[in-house]
Amino acid sequence: METRSTPRYHVAASAHIDAPASTLYGILADYRDGHPRILPPAFRDLQVERGGTGAGTIIRFQMRVLGQTRSVRGAVTEPEPGRVLVESYRESDTVTTFTVDPDARGAGATVTIETSLPGHSGLRGAVERRVVTMLLRRIYTQELALLGAAAGAARPSPA
Repeated sequence: METRSTPRYHVAASAHIDAPASTLYGILADYRDGHPRILPPAFRDLQVERGGTGAGTIIRFQMRVLGQTRSVRGAVTEPEPGRVLVESYRESDTVTTFTVDPDARGAGATVTIETSLPGHSGLRGAVERRVVTMLLRRIYTQELALLGAAAGAARPSPA
């Protein structure tokens, strides 16, 4: 018997930020002070349930998109500490990855925010992917700009 898997799609945004990779990663991994400062208005009420810095942190927040507010609970892992931070949201089978790649000079880094999420197939899925991709890219672009500002960097440029 063949099982059909749920189609998945990915949404990503990247920017080069003129700040050391360690500073940028430190802000992203700090869920008590750093990360809340870079969240765009679509995200609300970030709370730390356990931990607070990097792997082992459990977070809860609300996300408001298209007039609807959704409560989200996530677990944080660090597959590559200092470079890759992952938030997994079990209820929605969604994963958001933050990747910080230092540039050759070591004075800046390219930061990528990417989300992998389940979708629907057919026409509904196509419309959903288009709308969600547009919205999440806009939100992630705002988040990257706020990350640059929090790090005291010059305006980030798209990667």
